Order: sequence, then structure tokens, then C-alpha cells
Amino acid sequence: MSIKYFLAFFLFNCSCAFFVHAQEGTININTTYKKQIDLIDIGNTLINNKVVRKIDTAKPEPGSLHSAILPGVGYSLQTGFAAVLQFLGGFYTSKDVNANQSSIECSFNYTQLHQLLIPLQINLWTDKNKYNIQSDWRYLVFPQNTYGLGGYSSVNNAYILNFSNIRLYTTSYKEIKAEMYFGIGYNFDYIWNIKEINPPTNSTDFIKYNKNYNEQSNFAVASAPTLSFLYDTRRNSINPPGGDFINLIYRPNSTFLGSSENWQSLIVDVRKYIALPLTSKNILAFWSYNWLTLSGAPPYILLPNIGGDPYANTGRGFTEGRFRSKNMLYYENEYRFGILKNGMLGGVVFANIESFSEENNNQFARIYAGYGAGLRIKFNKFSNTNVAIDYGFGSDGSKGVFINLGEIF
Repeated sequence: MSIKYFLAFFLFNCSCAFFVHAQEGTININTTYKKQIDLIDIGNTLINNKVVRKIDTAKPEPGSLHSAILPGVGYSLQTGFAAVLQFLGGFYTSKDVNANQSSIECSFNYTQLHQLLIPLQINLWTDKNKYNIQSDWRYLVFPQNTYGLGGYSSVNNAYILNFSNIRLYTTSYKEIKAEMYFGIGYNFDYIWNIKEINPPTNSTDFIKYNKNYNEQSNFAVASAPTLSFLYDTRRNSINPPGGDFINLIYRPNSTFLGSSENWQSLIVDVRKYIALPLTSKNILAFWSYNWLTLSGAPPYILLPNIGGDPYANTGRGFTEGRFRSKNMLYYENEYRFGILKNGMLGGVVFANIESFSEENNNQFARIYAGYGAGLRIKFNKFSNTNVAIDYGFGSDGSKGVFINLGEIF
């Protein structure tokens, strides 16, 4: 299928989004919690043998942390069953009623496939939203399936690629205009113990791409400053009740700064949230995530890949890393709706399309689609944090359960 159909679908949805935006008026978001119920309320009721509902003021209180801690067992196509301890907190640094909510997320994950994942992600807004500091730090020991490069890769060619990774990404944004920011940061990746496990042939796409690879040089370094642009009108990034988000990240990796190779990349992340119907709390969400290699050859592990975004949320319906290449185009729609009036239970339906460039000619030749539905269980009503449980299907026959603390995007 030609890429023109991908672009046509994307432009059509964007035009719909902006049309609705032009028609919408001021939406009164209910910020009182007296009539809402979350899992914390249910736990308090069971412990105290009577109905107990925590309440909060509608005004932001600096330093007050509304957190959710979720221990338990998870499951994904990429990891199998996993022991998970996940923390997600929302807080404010200002009493300003227009203040953006800051967030911090950390988890410990050990999986059935002997994968260890420890990510720490911070999104900090200072007083009056003048500065925004974002960090993505993680440690991974992550043997995972790889399928080859481009849109014609096959699930029949899957085999294990083992690697360990330390990632240290931080960007500081300064407001240059209302809700518009310019950022400077630094991205560092150290990847080691890279090894193919029982590959199907002696000449895999991994070997062809890494022409100088051998057992003694099984590591890679990527070190780069970053230049970023951010436009963000969301008041709550954990579960946006509306607003727009645009983030551009340019990363020029250089051997001068310690990188294994010279290469440049650009990420274009665009999101929009619209109340539909306009007076309701139901949300129609749009997401375009495009990850492009401008020049050079990134390490194989750092190539654009499905599920390779910071929160590993692209491509519900597919296993992480199912598609990989130098360039990735991705688009998703999700409709979020309430089921119970007390806010305890909601639902979503979603669909996504993605395309990856071919290694030999850099063209986008095939399009894949994922779709599905899920439930949302209110974990913390103050930060509006949900437990997301989705079941997704991929157009190449893949399917599975996807569990997340917080919205997918």
C-alpha cells in the first residue's frame, strides 16, 4: 500500500481535529472530587468497614503529592508475565489555578523472559509554568525479539537479541511565549552485551546493518546535545482533559562527544485532546509520533521501532520492536468515555497505523494497523490517574493484553 494513503488519513484526521477546535467553546472541567470514587476510597472503606471518601480542594497546593503505587503482576507480548512495582505521582509547584501538574513515574519490572527494567521519568513544571524540566533515566537488561528491518520483516524470522542499556536523557525548557518553550538538553546511551541468540541465518539484518560487529566490540555509545521545541496547553499530562501538545527533538550525535558513530535524528510528537460531545468529559485524542533519521546510522538498538518511544506505548496490538528501521511514521486515535457516573470505571476504543522505511531505498512501502478496546479503573482521583487495561490486535495476526498506569498518551 502506498504511503500516500497514510498521509491522506493523517491529514484528514488533523483537519477534523482543528475544525472541532474552532467550534468548541470554553469547557468547564469539574475539579471537585466529592462525588468521585477511586481504588483508594474502596480500600479505605474495606479497612474502616464504612464508606470513606477522601476529598481535596480544587486549588493546586504546592508540595502536595497525589500518588499511586501499583504492585502486582503484569503481562505484555514483549515480556510475558512480569512482577511489577509501579509508582506514579502528580503534584504542583504553584498555587496558580493555571499551573500545570508535574509528574514523576518510576517502576521496577522483572519478567518471565529474565528482563529487568528500571525507568525513572520526571516532568517538572516550575512556578507560573516558566520552566519545564523533563528527564528519562533508565537501566535495562532486555533480551527481546527482533524481526529484521523495514515493513517487510516477518514474524517467522523472530529471534532473541540480548543487550543492556543505561539511558540518561534530560532537557530543560524555558518559556519563550505563553505555553511555548525552547529547550536544551543532553542524551546519553551506553549499550553493551549486544548478542544475537540462535539467529535463523548467519547473515541477519542485524549483521548486515552492523558491518563492523563482532563478539569483542559488542557495545555502542550515543552521546549528543539536544535542541527542542515544546508547545503544551495540557493542564494534566497524566490524563489530559483537553489541550494541545507539540514536541520537536533534534539530536546530533557526534564522535567528538563519545558516540560510536556520527548520526542525527528528529522526533516530531503531536497530540490533541477534544471533549466529544463538547460539554462532556469524554475525550477524542489524536497522536502522531514520527521518528526520523536525518543522516548517518544509529546503533541498531536505537533505531526507530514500535514501542521504542519513552513510555513504550506506540503500537498497541504489536509486540515491542516488531518493526524497526531508520524512519518511522505513526498515527493513533483513541476515544475515552465514562461508564460509571462516579468516575470509577471508564472505557476506550483505539486504532493506530504505522509505516517503516525500507533499508535499501528508504521508502515507505507498507502500512500496518492495530486496534482494540480497553477499560479504565480510577486509581487516584486527585491526579486523575487510571489503571489502563487494553486488548489489542495487529494486522499481522498479533494480539495481546496491554496494561499501563496512566493514559497511553
